[in-house]
Amino acid sequence: MESLDTVLRRSAKSGRVSYADPAILHESSKSRVSFVPYFIRHSDHTELAGLIATERKGKAPLDFMVVEKKSVSLNAESTRRLLFALQKHLKVAESAEDGAYLLIKVDEGTAVLGSHEPAEVARALSKVLSEPTIAKHLEGVELSSELVSAFRGAIRLKEMVAAVSALRARLDANETNEQVYQRWCEEHSWAFGNAYVVRDDVRNIAAGDRIDLLLPTVIGGFRDIVELKRPNMPVLVWDKAHRNFYFSSDLSIAIGQVHRYLDVLHEEAAKGLRDHPEIVAYHPRAIVVIGRSANWQEDQLRALHGLNRRLNGITVMTYDQLLNQGERLVHMIQRDDTVEIQRVEEFDDDIPF
Repeated sequence: MESLDTVLRRSAKSGRVSYADPAILHESSKSRVSFVPYFIRHSDHTELAGLIATERKGKAPLDFMVVEKKSVSLNAESTRRLLFALQKHLKVAESAEDGAYLLIKVDEGTAVLGSHEPAEVARALSKVLSEPTIAKHLEGVELSSELVSAFRGAIRLKEMVAAVSALRARLDANETNEQVYQRWCEEHSWAFGNAYVVRDDVRNIAAGDRIDLLLPTVIGGFRDIVELKRPNMPVLVWDKAHRNFYFSSDLSIAIGQVHRYLDVLHEEAAKGLRDHPEIVAYHPRAIVVIGRSANWQEDQLRALHGLNRRLNGITVMTYDQLLNQGERLVHMIQRDDTVEIQRVEEFDDDIPF
């Protein structure tokens, strides 16, 4: 359509209906299909209706005869449905790829979801929202509370998936810089389990004692400790004489270090730290993250599990186990919030045209 167009609306003999020139939809050497718009007047509004007419050409150049069996009359509701269908599918036609497309009606600035689940909408738009040029336009836009909640969940899920992928990439690249994993754990403390909420910014629990992470528990809010060591440090050593695994010297030193931190934190924060009374620790526990276990045998995993069971208040885990735990949390959220989509086989014979 040109940027400037003209519609000539004329009144019919009855005076109750107006019409405009037909819009040619299709034309061949023998026939043409056109849309004839009608404007039906009411006391308070005017409805748009129409006729999709199939016409057979006569002998004269301008001689056309309507083919009744191939013509369809559209009332106001049918016309609106046709318009909506065309607008909707024209948007889909702008993409060259097949797939499931989600279109959201916006009514006076508010998204109208209809039968769509908010979580489904949020997942569909999570990638769009990550674009800075689009996300900034959401400021001040009125959204329903359920959609806002779903958006937050979808965006958080996307962040969790990206975080797990980033941790895996660092481990696959044999990154050994402890500060890299320190920053990752600070930003994604959820990976330590759903028993914890976001970390504290405080790391100094006493003079000369600085820990890696303080994690508040969901129940009670009491703090636990996370101590990070490098992923290239050994975790277990095999004792040939006694045929058993035991903690490596690096891990034994870390356990001793953490034992001191637990004592200090319990003493200093039983009723709240001096400068941070909101931080309370009562019989805290500790997690030590060290080494790798991706290539471990069953007996090594069993040995670490058994040694952990015999430690009091301290748990040792490898970076691969932290990664697996993060992946399980993501999987649990995806499973609980996934809309099942039935897959159908595609056959050319099923195309209805």
